[in-house]
Amino acid sequence: MERIIIAGIDGSAESLDAADWAAREALRRGLPLLLLHAGDAPETHTGLPELDAPADRTGHALERAARALASAHPALEISRRQAAGPPDAALLDTAASSECVVLGSRGFAGFAGFLVGSVALAVAAGAACPVVLVRAGARAEDEHWDSAAGPYRPVVLGIDLDHPCDELIDYAFEAARARRAPLHVLHTWAFPLAPSGSAVDPEEEQLHHLAAMLNPWRHKYADTEVSERTVHGRATHHLLLASTRASLLIVGRRIPSGPRLGPVAHSMIHHSLCPLAVVPHV
Repeated sequence: MERIIIAGIDGSAESLDAADWAAREALRRGLPLLLLHAGDAPETHTGLPELDAPADRTGHALERAARALASAHPALEISRRQAAGPPDAALLDTAASSECVVLGSRGFAGFAGFLVGSVALAVAAGAACPVVLVRAGARAEDEHWDSAAGPYRPVVLGIDLDHPCDELIDYAFEAARARRAPLHVLHTWAFPLAPSGSAVDPEEEQLHHLAAMLNPWRHKYADTEVSERTVHGRATHHLLLASTRASLLIVGRRIPSGPRLGPVAHSMIHHSLCPLAVVPHV
């Protein structure tokens, strides 16, 4: 695997916001950034401004993005690549040997959610590496409690105890370590709270299981502050609430999963209020 962060560029303001987030992530992790634009550029101009202006904007997307990011992040190693063919195919092909792919998404105000395009959904559902979706208008200071120079908000990991996975947990701990941020691990469970003859408290049992799963990672990432919580209810509801206070929300996607995401990942893609990482795992 090539240790590189990829940002998909399409000339839109949304993709530029995502590319800036990708640049900051590359600096946090000490990795280079690749700007990738896919699609066939038009060979001729029509003479009609309503047709030529969007084409020109797309044709110069890589150049403009690279220039802006180099100015904002002079210490970052930035490369760019133009790929022919459909954007989702190009991104999926490049993601097969990369550390992370970052894509933009238009944002609504408040809790209304994201407008997520077909390319972002296809890449999030099929990429071999983690895919991060960044809402339009995301700013560096949004990741911090006070200002862009203050401490980071927590990294939040949503986890399913029935399907533990090293890839997902390792990505979450590494993201928290890179930010020097606390890691909050959240597990939700939905089986009924009906009385039973068992003396075991189901909530305590879930919490014990979660703590045991995290113990090896606590030793590996001894400098990372970790807290875990189990709550009864719908995962989508509790993860959405957690995203209001997080610098990054992380959920898993089982592979092979086909062309569609699971319900939790799909819902968070549309509604998370902070950048969302979808991490593939077996």
